[in-house]
Amino acid sequence: MPEFYVGLMSGTSHDGVDAVLATARGKRVQLLQCVHLPYSARLRSRLLALQRRGDNELHRAAILANELSDLYAAAVRRLLARSGVGARVVAAIGCHGQTVRHRPGDGYTLQLVNGARLAERSGITVVCDFRSRDVAAGGEGAPLVPAFHRAMFGTPRRGRVIVNVGGIANLSVLPARGTVTGFDCGPGNCLLDAWIMDRRRNHYDHDGAWAARGTVIPKLLKKLLSHPFLRRRPPKSTGRDEFDLHWVKRLLSGDEPAADVQATLLELSAVTIARAVSGYCAGAREVFVCGGGAYNRALLARLDGLLQGKRVATTVALGVEPEHVEALAFAWLARQTLKNKPGNLPAVTGARGPRVLGAIYPK
Repeated sequence: MPEFYVGLMSGTSHDGVDAVLATARGKRVQLLQCVHLPYSARLRSRLLALQRRGDNELHRAAILANELSDLYAAAVRRLLARSGVGARVVAAIGCHGQTVRHRPGDGYTLQLVNGARLAERSGITVVCDFRSRDVAAGGEGAPLVPAFHRAMFGTPRRGRVIVNVGGIANLSVLPARGTVTGFDCGPGNCLLDAWIMDRRRNHYDHDGAWAARGTVIPKLLKKLLSHPFLRRRPPKSTGRDEFDLHWVKRLLSGDEPAADVQATLLELSAVTIARAVSGYCAGAREVFVCGGGAYNRALLARLDGLLQGKRVATTVALGVEPEHVEALAFAWLARQTLKNKPGNLPAVTGARGPRVLGAIYPK
């Protein structure tokens, strides 16, 4: 009997829920079906508002966790209906939840989901709150995907880097031999999406076309690159609470052309990723990009230019569509938890040791 797992991912881009159905194949998982449910404009704005301090936060967070859990349950129902697989044969749902605060330095990270409610609504065992155990063990709680990337994409024939460009960008260094490492690089799509929404009321910059029409502002880029996080050495992780539009606007004089600001924000993402690759995985000859940023042609072209001598491609070349990688990772992490196996890599997060991750809500 095949082992079926559902992975649910809501990333820092705050665009919606990615749901995948996967089956276990040895150390790997294989995608069987996928569904995407977008956030409504109202839900997205309320989630983004929780990134910053405000009134009545506890109540707002609890209500949003319930709403998200109902949306997750709807995604699971649609996913299983599309695949023809019944809930009773699914071993578990691995649900990341929606990050609203990530403060490992203060000893916590918060991803909104009501695991009990999702288990009730779906009739399936739920594994969630993956990051908290790593933080409790002294780690950053992120990124957690390098262990999955090693299982799925690692090869003894050559070194590789997997770059996930979501709202925040992170990378996994997969050497042909040796220790897997990884860390958050800095902003991925979050500032690009925020600026184009602020100025043009679009959710994202399709293909990076607006950024491509602008010109990089060197003085602004220098200010952006001076952010303290970008100078920190790994292990490190970050979130929208460090890189948001308020921060960008404080650095503007007010007379910059909007397209030039977008071009500069794209350059910020590209340069921080390229510096991370060059500084910590110079021996890797291949760089594979996943996440929503993999569809930003201008960003990929700039990475290709900055990483000369390395092959730059998306994870399509490895057999997985870029938008499915993270959801698959949480299906895989749920399996690790049920089998009482570690899901973190201490060399990545800085935790005191390997840990079994997640809280389990039985069906």
